Amino acid sequence: MKLTKKSHSCVRLEKDGQTLVLDPGGLSEEDAALGADAILVTHEHPDHFDELRLRAAMEDNPAARIWTLRSVAEKISAAFPGRVHTVGHGDTFTAAGFDVQVHGELHAVIHPDIPRITNVGFLVDDGKIFHPGDALTVPDRPVETLMLPVMAPWNKIAEVIDYVREVRPQRAYDIHDALLTDLARPVYDRQIGELGGAEHLRLASGDSARV
Repeated sequence: MKLTKKSHSCVRLEKDGQTLVLDPGGLSEEDAALGADAILVTHEHPDHFDELRLRAAMEDNPAARIWTLRSVAEKISAAFPGRVHTVGHGDTFTAAGFDVQVHGELHAVIHPDIPRITNVGFLVDDGKIFHPGDALTVPDRPVETLMLPVMAPWNKIAEVIDYVREVRPQRAYDIHDALLTDLARPVYDRQIGELGGAEHLRLASGDSARV
């Protein structure tokens, strides 16, 4: 499987001529979802869900489909009847040849005064990839490659390190990194790499790896 990092939390996966895109939000490239056969969206926050990017991808490929939770589906499903699928924790489905399991229900706490919204994570191909969205959800099965929300208003580095330790992936690639400056990256690389207990990796936007 080919994994390509796009800006912030967007990831493109390619296998057997099919492309799956996760979280092409407003901080990712305008064309981040173009060419997708399937799109997964973890929650409604604009850095993960951008209606214009989704519309462009769905219009570009009339066979493309979206899988997401209800709060996002309600915003986009009327424009694409029968092409937007609502999923929740415990669901399983196949999207563009990828087997997907849904894990998690709520967004991480940003502040006690801010109501929590729903959030789901997607486990792809029996643990080969796990994208948790904006939560520190631990799947109930092994994870080979964890897409790690490295810097967000709702986390701190101690929680990120402990999350890697709890999931125990073979490797962790940074996502949710648009707010992390280049000056700070070596600090995160060193501390997560030394303390997380898994190989810690980072891809620049547009770079790819085989997983």
